[in-house]
Order: sequence, then structure tokens, then C-alpha cells
Amino acid sequence: MARHYGNKPSGKAPVSRRELLRHGFTVGAALTTLGASASVGRVHAYAAAAPAGGGRAGEVIVRTSGGSVEDAYRKAIWEPFSAATGIQVVNFTANAAKVQAMIESGKVNLDVLDIAENLALILQKRGALEKLQTSKFVRTNLHDMNIVHDYYMGESTYATVIGYNTNVFPTKHPANWAAFWDVSAFPGPRVLEDFAADVGTLEFALLADGVPMNKLYPIDIDRAFKKLREIRKSIVQFWSSAAVAAQMLANKDAVLGAFSASRLIVLAKAGAPVAIEWNQAAIESQVLCILKGAPNLANAYKYLDFALQPRQQAEVAHIMGFGPLNRKAFSYVDAATANLLPTSPAHLKDSFFINMAWWFDNRSEVLKRWQAFLLGG
Repeated sequence: MARHYGNKPSGKAPVSRRELLRHGFTVGAALTTLGASASVGRVHAYAAAAPAGGGRAGEVIVRTSGGSVEDAYRKAIWEPFSAATGIQVVNFTANAAKVQAMIESGKVNLDVLDIAENLALILQKRGALEKLQTSKFVRTNLHDMNIVHDYYMGESTYATVIGYNTNVFPTKHPANWAAFWDVSAFPGPRVLEDFAADVGTLEFALLADGVPMNKLYPIDIDRAFKKLREIRKSIVQFWSSAAVAAQMLANKDAVLGAFSASRLIVLAKAGAPVAIEWNQAAIESQVLCILKGAPNLANAYKYLDFALQPRQQAEVAHIMGFGPLNRKAFSYVDAATANLLPTSPAHLKDSFFINMAWWFDNRSEVLKRWQAFLLGG
């Protein structure tokens, strides 16, 4: 079971966590490829694409999404880890198909996965993850972690928040989802996220209907859709692109909405008339897990233990703007940087973690209801 608990700034705006989390390892791809059989030829091709020499002493092979995330981890985690342990980090950019091919071939050439929590749940259900031994964690105090699961540990986060155009609401704006639903007090076109793009939205409807944040799950699906119908006419778009949605707010095509916090931060830093209301934000998590059959199992544990330390999490937050899941990380984060992070003490107390286990079990049912809702049902 998962347990969810409630550096000088670089001056760079945080990168959108949503896009980075899904880069090369999307929910759709995982649900498709992790439930299908790979051909023998494809298995061999993907196995051949893994770093050569997997299993050599003194290394750990870590799946990443590449790009700026890789650069940040190299500075904040990989180089300090190698200096402290003598273990070389071998990064491997792998999508769901490559991981699936390794699993089905029985030739695992990868140790650590850095993936979204919902994808970790998929792999766990397939029996593809190592059950973690908490005794292996000596550098990281697991009591300081916001997410501790039998098969993964919480690494970092992104948030979906209420965003508003400051030209339209210069002095007063919706401070919660109930106010967001009040089109008389706060008129204007709105946007919400399309369910096909991710999970969520139902939670916002329930919060608008008076359900406390700690009572959202299990979701009352009927009640959520009934509340969504109340605001349907004011929704000009159910978005699937966080970037497009944020630009709509900046352009006043929408004056209110649910947005990726990091996207709004980027626009606000560039001078756009947008702002964030952090109250009742929905938090999603990126996690670290170990593949069953990892060729460097002992080193994989050492990597997780090192990467989740407060100083390493703080450095990643400083470079990339990712919200740490080790609460002690904020001892090393200045106030200005912390104010931009979903898991800062100020924001976390008024936010909730999306229950990915519930969504894993109910996604297909909700998707059918969502499609009917979009058609007017």
C-alpha cells in the first residue's frame, strides 16, 4: 500500500512536469504494450538496444526520459552518487515497449525506473517490480517521505491548479473549486482537462459540490458527473495539451481553468497576465522503482536510497522546479523557490494527492461515462 502524507533559485522557470513525465512512456502506450505480446524479433531488437555489459559490478542502469531531466539528474544525483559510492550510473532512455520487451524476454537489462505513479501500478500488477525492502534505506529516512509504497518510492510531483487571468480578475478570483463553479460571481469562459489526457477533473467537481479533500475516494462517479453538467456550458474546451490550455488563459480565450502549475509559472515569468490559486490543487507523482530481475539489484537499492535524500531532492527542485516528496528537502530550499513547488509546506496542506490506485481500478468505466458526457449524456 502507498502511504501519502500530507539552494539559491536559478531564475529559470520550472519545466512542465506533465510533459516530461509522459515523454516516451505514456499511459496509453503502457496500457497497450504492457497488455500485449511482443514479437520475438522485437524483443531481441529492444534487448540489443540496452546498454552493453548490463550486470557488471560497479554500475546501475536507470531509465530516464532524456533531455533536460537527464541533465538535471546528472548534476543533482548521478555525479554525487558516483562520487560517494564509486558506482557508475548508466542512463537508458526506454519507452513502455522496450521495458515490456525486457520483461517478456526474461532478459532484464535495466535496474531502476523513473516513471509516473500510475505506470508503476501497471507494472506492479504484472509482477514486474521488485518488492522493496525498507531495511535497505539507510541514507534516506522513509518517515520523511510523502509516498512510501511496497513497490515504489515517491520522487517528485507536479500539480493541476486553478489558474486565472489577472486582467479579468485583478482583485478577487475563485479561491476554491466551489467558487470556480460559481459562474455568476466569476463569469467568463473556462477550460478543464480532457479525461483522455490524464486523470482527475472528477475530483474538482466533487470539491465544488462540497466533498472534503480527505473524503474524495472512492469517487462518487454519479455525483461528479452531475456536478460537471452544471458547468458544461461555460467550458469552452476540455484540453489535452497543457501548453495550449495555458496560452488560452494568457490570450483570454478562457479566463479561468484547471492548468498545469508549471505552465502558468513559465507564462507568468514571461509577463503574461496569469496567476495560480494553489488551494485544492491536485498532485500527481513521479516515482522510483526497481525492475524484478534487475542485474544490479544491490546498486539499485543504493541508488534509490541516495536519490531520495533531502539534499538531492532539493537540488533537483532548484534546477528543474519539481516538487520534492522528501519533506526534509525544504530545509535546503529557499522561500522563493519553495513558493513555486507543489509540495512546499504552504501548498501541501491545502492540496490532495490523486489516488492512482482508485483510477487504475476505475479508469475504463469512467472513460465510457466521460465520452457519453462529452456527447451530452
